Amino acid sequence: MAFDRKAAALLDLKPDLAIICECAEPDRLHARGAGDWLKSDPVWVGENPNKGLGIFAFNGYSATLAEPHFPTLRYIAPVAVSGPVGFNLLAVWAQNASGGVTRKNQSGPLRRALSKYRGFLTERDTIIGGDFNNNAIWDRPGWRINHMTKVKMLDALGLASAYHAVRGEAPGEETEPTLYWRDRTRDGPTYHIDYIFMPVGWLGNIERLEVGSFEQWVGSGFSDHVPLVLDLRF
Repeated sequence: MAFDRKAAALLDLKPDLAIICECAEPDRLHARGAGDWLKSDPVWVGENPNKGLGIFAFNGYSATLAEPHFPTLRYIAPVAVSGPVGFNLLAVWAQNASGGVTRKNQSGPLRRALSKYRGFLTERDTIIGGDFNNNAIWDRPGWRINHMTKVKMLDALGLASAYHAVRGEAPGEETEPTLYWRDRTRDGPTYHIDYIFMPVGWLGNIERLEVGSFEQWVGSGFSDHVPLVLDLRF
């Protein structure tokens, strides 16, 4: 929330592409004085004009909402990225429990999206990234929303988690949290629920993968999440 007040911290990362959850729609960002840094037209999807999913492009890149787009899959956006390197992006803010999904008998929006957007995901190189709101630690036998079900589906698409490939950690055994939940303290509940899945053939192009620090992002009051930053060399 209040992304316009946190934009400077994002720009300090010098991103080519940024996926921002709980982001106000572009017109509201402009009204709040974001015009100086909002150079290109972002992709934004959502129902609440103060709290949606935004995809921002910089440094010669542009992002366009692709078709078909299925709005019923809330806060999941198929995005065509053009620029120095062209690829498809499925941006994710997976609304699970808050969207009325129960773990036992529903697939969740991301699993449904992997089926409905299969053509988009396979037509060219694709990255899937964002807040999945899930982790293997919560998986249970027979639950359709299990995180590892999606990981296996992504593996079948030739996609791998950049974090797990670089750190050599198994799903559910992550040592670096991306969410400092509820208390927003270092010692409170923490989870790893933000991911970047990318073509296996691109793993050798990774120059840097970094999970943002507690001090800079949570301790400063910016968010209960820290960013997952990926630099690729082509």
